Amino acid sequence: MLDMDKKIKIFKALGHETRFLIFKNVFTGGYACSIDPTKPKDDLIAQATCVSSIAEHFNYSLPTISRHLKELKDADIIIMRKVASKIYIEPNFETINQISGCFETLLKEFEGNRTYIFDNTKEGA
Repeated sequence: MLDMDKKIKIFKALGHETRFLIFKNVFTGGYACSIDPTKPKDDLIAQATCVSSIAEHFNYSLPTISRHLKELKDADIIIMRKVASKIYIEPNFETINQISGCFETLLKEFEGNRTYIFDNTKEGA
């Protein structure tokens, strides 16, 4: 379960445009590298994103991209693994599911209260 500090860390990490774009493309497979169609889909090296493929999409140095990745990793929304000389990145689906659950809860609570709140404001108008 995500506590408030972890949720805030996630939103702060995603609040920066470059980090949001990196995360979005890691999540959607936009930076795939070393894809080998002969290997199974769950093979990390065959299907993962690597740091160098991310850096190619931005006008930033590799150290700058690495700092952005560190922020995303520290927020626990990506997982980074070193294999041989490359670092591979994948979304942390456990954390993403938990933060998604927070939004589902907010929507349910809003829907449950919307009629009460807005119907009462119409009566007083």
